[in-house]
Amino acid sequence: MKHILKVIGFALLLGSGWGQAQSTARSEHVEATLIPEVTSIAPGQTFTVALRMRMDKGWHTYWLNGGDSGLPTEIQWTLPQGFTAADIQWPWPEWIETPPLVTLGYHGEIYLLVDISAPTDLKPGTKVTLKARADWLECEDVCIPGGVDVAVSLPVTAQPTPADPEYVEAFAAARHRLPLKDAGWAFAAKREGSRLILQARAPEWYKDDPTPVRFFPLEGGWVDLTRPVQSQYQDGTLTLDMALTETAPETITQIKGVLVSEKGWRGPQSEQGLYVEAQTGDLFASPSGATTVGGFLYALLFAFIGGMILNLMPCVLPVLSLKIMGFVQQANEEHSKAWKHGAVFTLGVVVSFWVLAGLLLALRAGGEQLGWGFQLQSPLFIIILAFFLFLFALSMFGVFEIGTSLTTIEGKTAGKQGWMGSFISGVTATVVATPCTAPFMGSALGFALTQPAWISMAVFTFLGLGMAFPYVLLSSMPGLLKFVPKPGRWMESMKQFMGFLLAATVLWLLWVLAQQTGAILLIVVLGGLLLVSIAAWIYGRWGNLAMPPKTRRISAMLAVLITAGALYLTIDSIDLFAATPTVQNKEATDGEGIAWQAYDEKLVNDARAKGKPVFLDFTAAWCLSCQVNDRITFSDPDVQNVFKEKGIIAIKADWTNRDDAITRALASFGRNSVPLYVYYPPGVDSPPKLLPELITPGIVLEAFKTLPDLSEN
Repeated sequence: MKHILKVIGFALLLGSGWGQAQSTARSEHVEATLIPEVTSIAPGQTFTVALRMRMDKGWHTYWLNGGDSGLPTEIQWTLPQGFTAADIQWPWPEWIETPPLVTLGYHGEIYLLVDISAPTDLKPGTKVTLKARADWLECEDVCIPGGVDVAVSLPVTAQPTPADPEYVEAFAAARHRLPLKDAGWAFAAKREGSRLILQARAPEWYKDDPTPVRFFPLEGGWVDLTRPVQSQYQDGTLTLDMALTETAPETITQIKGVLVSEKGWRGPQSEQGLYVEAQTGDLFASPSGATTVGGFLYALLFAFIGGMILNLMPCVLPVLSLKIMGFVQQANEEHSKAWKHGAVFTLGVVVSFWVLAGLLLALRAGGEQLGWGFQLQSPLFIIILAFFLFLFALSMFGVFEIGTSLTTIEGKTAGKQGWMGSFISGVTATVVATPCTAPFMGSALGFALTQPAWISMAVFTFLGLGMAFPYVLLSSMPGLLKFVPKPGRWMESMKQFMGFLLAATVLWLLWVLAQQTGAILLIVVLGGLLLVSIAAWIYGRWGNLAMPPKTRRISAMLAVLITAGALYLTIDSIDLFAATPTVQNKEATDGEGIAWQAYDEKLVNDARAKGKPVFLDFTAAWCLSCQVNDRITFSDPDVQNVFKEKGIIAIKADWTNRDDAITRALASFGRNSVPLYVYYPPGVDSPPKLLPELITPGIVLEAFKTLPDLSEN
C-alpha cells in the first residue's frame, strides 16, 4: 500500500508541478492534443503550439480547402491578456478520391502548427494557461461534426528555454511538410476559356524534373478536381493545364495553392510542398517553342527523317539482312503481295515503337527514372535478344530452316509464314535500333517524353514510319526491284553472309552484357547459346521435309525443350552470377589520356562552385555511337592534351546500367538518351553548352579554344 501511494503521488507530481500540463480530448473518431514546442515561455517570446490530431483508421479530416466537400479544422483561442495567436500553418494534404468526388485532407496523424506571441510584461515564476476550442468534420463513409476543448499550462521563466526534446523530431517533421515559400520559383497563370494554365519556372540552380506533380488550390470550387490535369516540364518550366468548374468566377486575377512533388522542390529529400501565388496574365515564353504548333510539326518532321536515317546506322545494319532477302524474294512475286509485305513490316515497326514508348511513358508516370533505350539496360532483355538473333543467324547459315527455303521451287515462302516474317523483321529492327536514335533524335525524343501522351505517341509513330519508309517505297514500286538478279545459288551465299552480320550483333550484345554483369554470367550465356545451337542442329538434321512425320515431330519437340531449358537456366542464373564490374576511374599520368571521373552530382556541383571548367560525357556500352565517338574523338592526342593543359574536369556518366541519378541529369538537359556531351565553361554561374551528339576532335577543340592553360592561371 505504501508503494502504491508513492506511485500515485509521483504521477500527481508529474501532472501538476513539472512544467507543462497538456490536455488531450477525444471526439468520436479523432483524438486531439495541444502540444507546446517549449517547456516554458519568457516575456515577449514567440513560440509554437501544435494541435496534434490522430484519426481512427479509415477516418479523415480536411485541409484549408476541403475539395468537393468537407470543412477545414478551426481553432478558437482563449488566451491570457496580451497573448496573440497567428493563423494555422497548413501542411500539404492528401488527394482523397471518393468517386464521383475528390476531397483534400488528412488520414492518420497530423500536426497543425500555430505561432503564439507572449506579452513583454509577463512575470517570471508565474504560470499561464492556453485554452483552445477545435472544431472539425471527421469523415469515412459518413461525415460527423467533431470538436473538443483542449488546454495547456506553461511556467514563465526569465529566459527562453530550449525546445522540448520529446517533441523535437515531431515538430521538425511537421515543418518539413509545410509548403516552401520564397524558394526561388517564379509563377505565372492564365485563363483560357474553361481552362486554367499554371506555370512554375525553376531557379537556375534546380536541375531535377519535379514531375509528376499535384496542384492543391486554396480556393474551393474553382478547379475541377475530378478532371485529369495535363502537365509537362521542359526547359526549366513546369506547365499545368487544368479544367475549371462551371461555377468558377468569370474573372480570376490571382491563383493560390500548393504544388506537391515527391521528388522535392530543392532536390531529393527536400520539401515536397511548394506554395504558389500567381497573378493571371501572360505566361512565360517557351525558350524552345516546343509547345507551339510549329514546334510540334517540326518534331514530327525530324522524327520521320531521323527514322529514315536509322536504316544506315550500325545498330540496324545487321537486321537489314532480313529485309534484303525479302527484297530478293519480292522481286519475283506479284506487285500486290510485295506491297502487303511492306505494309506488314511497317506495322511491325510502328507497333514496336508504340509498345516501347507506351511502356516508357507508363513507367515514368509511375515515378520510374527511365530513358529511351532503357530495355538494353536490362540483362534479361539482352539475353533474350541474343538468343533470338543467334537462332536467326543459325537459320541463315543453313543449320535449320525457318519455313521453306528461299531457293526452293519458285523461290516462294508460305503466305502465312511470310507475313509473320515481315512483322518480326519490323519488330527486331525497332528493338535493335533504339540505341542508335540519339545522334539524330536526341532533341525530338527529349521533347516527346515531356509532352502529353498523345503528342509523345505521335512523335514515335512518325519515327517508326520514317524507319519503314524506304522499305515500303521499294516494295510498292516494282520498277525499283527489276535490278535485283533472278534467284539462284548466289542467294544462298548472300544469305549465309548476312548470317555473319547477325552473329556480329550477338557478339556486340554479349559485350554489353559483360559490361553490365561481368564475365561469369557471360560464360553461362555462351553455354546457353551452345545448347541452342545443338537444338537447332537437331531440328535441321531430323526436322526437314525429307524425314518421316514422326521423326520431324520428335525432333521439333526435342529442339523446343532444349532451347526453352537453355533459356530458362540462363535467365535463372542472372541473380546468382551477375556482378556489376567495378568502374575504374584512375587518374591518367603523362601520356595516359583523359582522367575521367565517375559521375556524381556533388562532384559536378563542387567543381562548378570553384569556377572550374567541367565536361560531362553521358555514354553507355550499348550505344554504338558513343563508342565510335570515344575511339575517334577522346582517343585523339590533341583532345587529350587540351583536357590536361587547360585543367578541364572530365566526368563520365555511364548509363550502361540503369542509374536514376544519370537519368535525372539527362532530363535536366531535356534529353532522354545518349550520347550527350555537356560543357560548363569556367565560372560559378556559367550556363552549360550542349555539343553535337556526333562529335569530332575539331568540335571539342573549338569549344575549348578560349580557355587559358593552367600555366597562365
